[in-house]
Amino acid sequence: MRPAKPEICPVCGASVPPKAGVCPGCGSCEETGWSGEAYYDQLDLPDDEFDYDEFIQNEFGSASMVKPRGIGWFWWIIAVLVALMMFWFFFPAIL
Repeated sequence: MRPAKPEICPVCGASVPPKAGVCPGCGSCEETGWSGEAYYDQLDLPDDEFDYDEFIQNEFGSASMVKPRGIGWFWWIIAVLVALMMFWFFFPAIL
């Protein structure tokens, strides 16, 4: 007897229609990934041994990375000029 098809794919977590032969998300089927004991818990939480600090270090590197300098003086001047031009455009009678 073949095991029942899961409602949720145990490989990728996609919803599997009742009459589908394979998962529409990843293409896995009974021979390639579904089994009687494989069920997707819909949470996908990390293990208890998950080290958040190590994850941050691996993803973003050390704190000694180059930090952005911010907006340069040229762009501040452009922003002020654009603001003045908009003010003059919308309120021409005041100037």
